[in-house]
Amino acid sequence: MNPNTKPKVAAPVPPTPTHAAAAPQAAPVRKSDEPPVLLVRWYEVVKWLLERVESFPKNQRFIFGQRVADAALDILDLLVEAAYRKEKREVLVRANLRLERLRWLLRLARERALLTARQQEFVAEQFLECGKMLGGWIKASAT
Repeated sequence: MNPNTKPKVAAPVPPTPTHAAAAPQAAPVRKSDEPPVLLVRWYEVVKWLLERVESFPKNQRFIFGQRVADAALDILDLLVEAAYRKEKREVLVRANLRLERLRWLLRLARERALLTARQQEFVAEQFLECGKMLGGWIKASAT
């Protein structure tokens, strides 16, 4: 695109009538053979975390790194259990508590220079998204 030419402006879209009732949209239904989106997303986060733990210094890998890896894998176990359990709420609440513990562990990892600022920012974003999904799943399982 030439920086000297002005972009074409699209014609304004006429407003839709407000008197017409829009049909309610149903929430997407998960097929029984597909894993929950959160489970797939957390699986990717765990893979990333395990790669980071492998790069921790040896004296931290077996003490601190093991706790990070165990916490992440525990959450994965709980999410798998919730996916196949009829009564999910208790398991999801435990997963949420473990996620919060893991947040604190990774904050400590950043302060100990085991993660870069960029890595900590990335994992914090992933935890935020997974936490939102987990909270939604907890609310949905309460009804």
